[in-house]
Amino acid sequence: MIGIDMFSLAGRRAFVTGGSRGIGLALAAGLGRAGAEVIIAARDETALASAADSLRAEQIKAGICVLDVSQHDRVRMAVDALETAGQPIDILVNNAGMQHRQPLHEFDIDMFDQLMATNLRSVFSVSQAVAGHMIKRGHGKIINIASVTSLLARPGVAPYTASKGAVSNLTKGMAADWAPLGLNCNAIAPGYFQTELNAALMADTDFNDWLINRTPARRWGRVDELVGACVFLAAPASDFVNGQTLFVDGGLTATV
Repeated sequence: MIGIDMFSLAGRRAFVTGGSRGIGLALAAGLGRAGAEVIIAARDETALASAADSLRAEQIKAGICVLDVSQHDRVRMAVDALETAGQPIDILVNNAGMQHRQPLHEFDIDMFDQLMATNLRSVFSVSQAVAGHMIKRGHGKIINIASVTSLLARPGVAPYTASKGAVSNLTKGMAADWAPLGLNCNAIAPGYFQTELNAALMADTDFNDWLINRTPARRWGRVDELVGACVFLAAPASDFVNGQTLFVDGGLTATV
């Protein structure tokens, strides 16, 4: 297969967690424009319905799944229900995540557990549920959303850093276990992007100035700039790519 067909997702179905807004919605739209049917998952049904409408307005075939991805048993039930209904998942994007900023010596243990459940446990739970069906078919693409904090730390976000470092390493473990069974498991590590999750940082003049000067591209990223990496990792073009974390960060992790 050569040419543009290497990036076609026609006839594939993608399941995107945290898909009602921000990076998740942008990735769902990008996958849809490449030809995939998309199912977006999140906890807020109203937000999901609105997001799905925006996708359908672009002639993208879109469905919703109301789901708390930190609930292991419910995740498996939801995935199994899709399979039973004739909606097998060919592409999984584990995007659901949260952030909480607090000095590590004051970090609340319940918030720590919630953050780990959302950022890490969900990647395990959704991937395990989906992979069970992908393995039977002998193919599938799993794309985890990591972070520049998979490599680098900043004050006040140590648990988030730990969770994203674990996501990157879990991706390697997925490849080790599942590549022999036909699956491709990779991660995308965004730098600092203009999202709701980063609203507080964007409003911080000191941080904004630091980031602009620290990033070789001299700006924040736009969520649509993650789409190319996601389509690549979801498409036949990446069939021999496995266990990798692709940094999309304007050069931030490449420089000192």
